[in-house]
Amino acid sequence: MKRPILIHPDPRLKKVADAVPDISDELRALADDMLETMYAAPGIGLAAPQVGIGRRLIVLDCIKEEGAEPRPLAMFNPVVVACSDERNVYEEGCLSIPEIYADVERPAEVTVEWVDRDGAAQRETFDGLWATCVQHEIDHLDGKLFIDYLRPLKRQMITRKMVKLKRELAREKA
Repeated sequence: MKRPILIHPDPRLKKVADAVPDISDELRALADDMLETMYAAPGIGLAAPQVGIGRRLIVLDCIKEEGAEPRPLAMFNPVVVACSDERNVYEEGCLSIPEIYADVERPAEVTVEWVDRDGAAQRETFDGLWATCVQHEIDHLDGKLFIDYLRPLKRQMITRKMVKLKRELAREKA
């Protein structure tokens, strides 16, 4: 089931998400809903706070090549346990900040530990777009948005645009 995505500014996007104590059928269904929502948007990552759920759950799939096999990942309680000194700059966007993009610098490679949908501990090292995406989504779990890496003036400008967009969307629904 597709879920509505919260648009910045929304106080729920700035809250630190709670740890997932154990993997339930309800949480597996949430992960499936989030993947469906992410693919439909379309996006490459989505965090539970973006659909109004304050839990440490992210989904991602950075396979973008035409005809390539998708690789959907659901990560419960993901944590970056190591990162490279080397840095990368990617132009990032966010489903909660539609049609806004900005260059963000992050570690080029990260090792992440998480619990999968079956309750098994996982560990993997990501680089390139995958590294950027997983860091971006984990930031959401800590109440941080990619625009928080930008200069204050640019951040304020983007926030004003989003307030205007939310007003327009509310008018369309009324």
